Amino acid sequence: MAESPADLDPAIVPAVQHRAAGKGVMALPSAPHIRYEEPALTAVAAQMAADIEAVTGRPVTVAASGAPVPGEMVLRLDSALDVGEGAGQDEAYRLRVDTTVTITGRSVSAVRWGMVSLLQMIRPDGTLPCGTVEDWPDYPVRGFLLDVGRRYFTPEFLGDLIRCMGWFKLNTFVVHLNDNEITKDTGRPWAEAQHAFRLSTDNPRLAGLAAADGSYTRADWDGLEDVAAAHGVTIVPEIDAPAHSRSFIVFDPSLGHDGGDSDLLDLSRPRTLEFMREVFAEFLPWFRGPYVHFGADEYPPELADDHRTYFNAIAGFLHGHGKRTIAWGSQAKLAGDGRRAVGYDRDVVLCSWNNEWYGPRQAVADGFQVINTNDELLYLVPFADYYHGEHLDGPALWKDWEPHVFPDGQSLEPGHPRLLGSLSALWNDLVLRDYDEHTVRAMIEPTFGLLAQKMWSGAIPGLDHDGFQERLAALPERPGGATEDHA
Repeated sequence: MAESPADLDPAIVPAVQHRAAGKGVMALPSAPHIRYEEPALTAVAAQMAADIEAVTGRPVTVAASGAPVPGEMVLRLDSALDVGEGAGQDEAYRLRVDTTVTITGRSVSAVRWGMVSLLQMIRPDGTLPCGTVEDWPDYPVRGFLLDVGRRYFTPEFLGDLIRCMGWFKLNTFVVHLNDNEITKDTGRPWAEAQHAFRLSTDNPRLAGLAAADGSYTRADWDGLEDVAAAHGVTIVPEIDAPAHSRSFIVFDPSLGHDGGDSDLLDLSRPRTLEFMREVFAEFLPWFRGPYVHFGADEYPPELADDHRTYFNAIAGFLHGHGKRTIAWGSQAKLAGDGRRAVGYDRDVVLCSWNNEWYGPRQAVADGFQVINTNDELLYLVPFADYYHGEHLDGPALWKDWEPHVFPDGQSLEPGHPRLLGSLSALWNDLVLRDYDEHTVRAMIEPTFGLLAQKMWSGAIPGLDHDGFQERLAALPERPGGATEDHA
């Protein structure tokens, strides 16, 4: 749990686990110098130099070695650093400010988070408060999901979103790459339903699969992976099937259930599994991160046996290609009769999104690791009259929520060993509504920093929601961003 407000100067967000104040301040030199001691920190040092220059306007030099320089900033790796505890220990760092600055981390990511804390500590006069920070996250997964399947967002927007995530030490960005209109809500036939798959390849076997109204090329994706690597964020691509699969059915109608008049794949056909393996195989070389999300939600319970076979086959295929896997928890409703997860591959992390489909308590009891993506608390659907239509409920989240909290008596113990963390999500269900990236930005910003706080170090004793908003407002401008990013 984070320290009390009286101990937290400066106002880092998310608040650090521990800070021992020193005496006075350290003034940044007119030309700050960064020295890093391991080649693995080359990119971090370069990003730090660019960010400090953006924040202070001072030219920064970087060196891999050399004699100490007065007032320099030193970056170090120490895998045995005695800081942190639990699942977040690999991201633990120590930040010392006295006559010089030293950031020591257990990993490259840890050093990067120390760098972010340092940037937030820089005062308008170019000074840093002296002292020592020891910091680590409570949970290893801290993130956000964006539905680009139902609405296209430019690579530039996604890149800036990644930068904003890194500013708040959010480290997991799930990109939901395919989806379709919910026709039961619009009353339109499936033949007219909007749908999209957002990755574009030159492979002639998949020609025409990518959406005409916007998709990402390999160059676009590589650019996003580069931005993510520079800001400590892991991109988790999601290719969702066997439901939400209208784009695949339009591409090849023989894949569709109900003669193609649905958004459900017909899993009784061997060709369906073969096709989905082809899709994943085509794009796996694009994905640099360790995880791939393969969806697997909201398939009809009467087809549960087919679903289980598909679930295990795709999980095994991805594992065989060196990827770890994530899927939506659906086992309770699909299996029924108390069988729930019988026969399902346990080496898949489940997003616990809905208690009826598969509550977190049953999921962890059945042996799954889970991520809290609870729909009631963490789903934002622009302009909808369900979930949250404008923004998440910041005051309620601040007062009552942390990653272990689920509604309806389903909360887990804080720090449960099978709870990896949490994701909030923005879903573009209402495909016929007219809104743009600016609208979405304004909807997610009010709670971005708050969620990051709860995911990293939890509640700050004695600080209410208004006080936390003041804390956010006190942050310096994000490098490459604008003041409103901190809302």
